[in-house]
Amino acid sequence: MNDELTLLAQAGAAALVTAMATDAWQETRGAITGLFRRGRRAALETQLDGNAELVRDSPSPDDVRQALYGYWTQELAALLRQEPASRDPLARLVDSLCGTPTDGRPAGVLRQTNTARDSAVVYAVQHGTQHVHGREARPTES
Repeated sequence: MNDELTLLAQAGAAALVTAMATDAWQETRGAITGLFRRGRRAALETQLDGNAELVRDSPSPDDVRQALYGYWTQELAALLRQEPASRDPLARLVDSLCGTPTDGRPAGVLRQTNTARDSAVVYAVQHGTQHVHGREARPTES
């Protein structure tokens, strides 16, 4: 397999595991299962749902995503070898989930930089929903 397809398989795996247990999951799941042959789709859907459940229920979902990344890289690489026509749909999926990088990063590698200064607080999330609860800050009296 050439380097371009290897990078695409890695980017696809990164996009897939990043989307697990997020708002983007159902769309991503449908796009991934659509790439595989019909006979394999039911088993694949069950496996994807099980993987997403592991991510959702884990106290450290990023560790689970990291563990799943290698497996899905291999699965997508095999798909690209067996079904060369799946290249463009997979590339479009990666672009839709991760955007097209402009800073030299391979597609599928997400970057987020958050900075808080002077006693500030940063709330950040990628591909998901964030709920923040707490009391409102009250101005201090001088």
